[in-house]
Amino acid sequence: MHSIGYRANALLAFAVTILALMCGIASFSDNFNSPSPSAEVQVLNINRFRKKINGDDEVSLTLDISANLETLFTWNTKQVFVFLAAEYETPKNALNQISLWDSIIPSKEQAKLRIDTTNKYRFIDQGSNLRGKDFNLTLHWHVMPKTGKMLADKLVLSGFRLPEAYR
Repeated sequence: MHSIGYRANALLAFAVTILALMCGIASFSDNFNSPSPSAEVQVLNINRFRKKINGDDEVSLTLDISANLETLFTWNTKQVFVFLAAEYETPKNALNQISLWDSIIPSKEQAKLRIDTTNKYRFIDQGSNLRGKDFNLTLHWHVMPKTGKMLADKLVLSGFRLPEAYR
């Protein structure tokens, strides 16, 4: 006859195997979700555009951010981290990215965004490279699942330009 310890061990091993199998199925099921988020960002105002004492350019923007990220949520989604970045080129760097705003969206009910805000983080270029510069605003998101791999994607919104003169 088997002892109680042996039976408990067999039961625990079986339960852990079933749990691992269920987690694997949950992760695999996310492959069938094809999210189609939408977003629109407008620069309502350039509040400040100046050259700092150390020679760096600094910009303060008022942004209108509206996005529908509901399709990113499935039953396996824990939360979504979303951030807006300004992206531009300089002679020294092919790609400069500056995070302007971010948020954590904990549920599908909160995934429709409509925010009027100034940039949460400072938009500073090390040098005097921003005058008359074209830039993109890119909405990045990272889907954090309850189990499985994290998904990251972005939506590039182009057609923004800074003024030629400081204000």
